[in-house]
Amino acid sequence: MRAVLVHRESVDLDVAELRLRIARPVAADEEVPGDQGVLLRETVLKPASVLVPIVVREDQFTVLFTRRTAHLRAHSGQISFPGGRTEPGDPSPVATALRESAEEIGLLPDQVDVVGCLGAYRTGTGYRVTPVVGIVHPPLDLRPDANEVEEVFEVPLSFMLDPANHLRHSRVILGELRWFYAIEFGDYYIWGATAGMIVNLYRHLAR
Repeated sequence: MRAVLVHRESVDLDVAELRLRIARPVAADEEVPGDQGVLLRETVLKPASVLVPIVVREDQFTVLFTRRTAHLRAHSGQISFPGGRTEPGDPSPVATALRESAEEIGLLPDQVDVVGCLGAYRTGTGYRVTPVVGIVHPPLDLRPDANEVEEVFEVPLSFMLDPANHLRHSRVILGELRWFYAIEFGDYYIWGATAGMIVNLYRHLAR
């Protein structure tokens, strides 16, 4: 495994500026296009959405993450945003993200101020994931679904948006060299699609 630091400028924002920057259109050249080094064999990607919850704490912004339970068949133990695949009754990507967040961690829609969406992230497992960015104001009374979520935790947004923390890792999987982003915070290893979406958030805010 090899790690490479990605050097860019850091981002410093208040709530008003955060709203303005997230709400503006996404530029094609600012995004990580998806899982890199993976052949997307599916001709039709399945739609999905995640919520990127930015929590307004008294002294700083934080980003809320979940750790998936170890017994799940897919992505067990991995760190992710609350979210999942689009259901037939979901009218929009925002609706999917809010529904899944309520089901997974008990974060209700009226607690989330949706401020915009990032560009969709394509995964090697065949999903087209829309990250929905929402501002969340405490107090929070979260009730994680024990069947899906082992832990809910927060990381300072300033840490997530520091480009010195955006690492590029590579692995050879099934004979293919695959590159992906990773962010390490204490004992938490955030990688793959979740880290890629964080880098996309950074690039969108820094543009």
